[in-house]
Amino acid sequence: MTSRTVDPLEVAFRDAMANVCTPVAVITSLDGERPHGTTVSAFMSLSMTPPMILIALDNRSDLLELVRSTGLFAVNVLNSRQGSLAMSFAKKGRDKFDGVQWSRIQELPRIRGCPVWIACTTEAFLPGGDHTIVTGSVAVVETLDKSPLTYHNRIFGTHATS
Repeated sequence: MTSRTVDPLEVAFRDAMANVCTPVAVITSLDGERPHGTTVSAFMSLSMTPPMILIALDNRSDLLELVRSTGLFAVNVLNSRQGSLAMSFAKKGRDKFDGVQWSRIQELPRIRGCPVWIACTTEAFLPGGDHTIVTGSVAVVETLDKSPLTYHNRIFGTHATS
């Protein structure tokens, strides 16, 4: 077994990023009839004209390979009461959708109750360290009037006005 030296810069960066409030989303795609998904906090709008977003997926992610092969993905922004879903989709495994209510829209999984759902076609894959940045053109957007789930200081919460 090899030991890895802890880089103080990596620790400081990880702690700093824990203090940045981010939305929590599950990126989904379909492998035939079987839905796949993974939790991310790295996604954002990229362009308004044309509408585009970007996501970042771990290079070891099975979902990344599926998105590469299908050219499609959806962003399901979780609602403030879906913290358990965020944890379930953050784990490895093929049974993440067991017991999850979802529907198929535009050949992509939409998790029930998400305040924002965005269907995309992939545009580019860019290297980003241990992740791959995927840019997507927005094809469909659906919204519900629900508060989003956020991640801050290593806990789930939601937005509050000051």
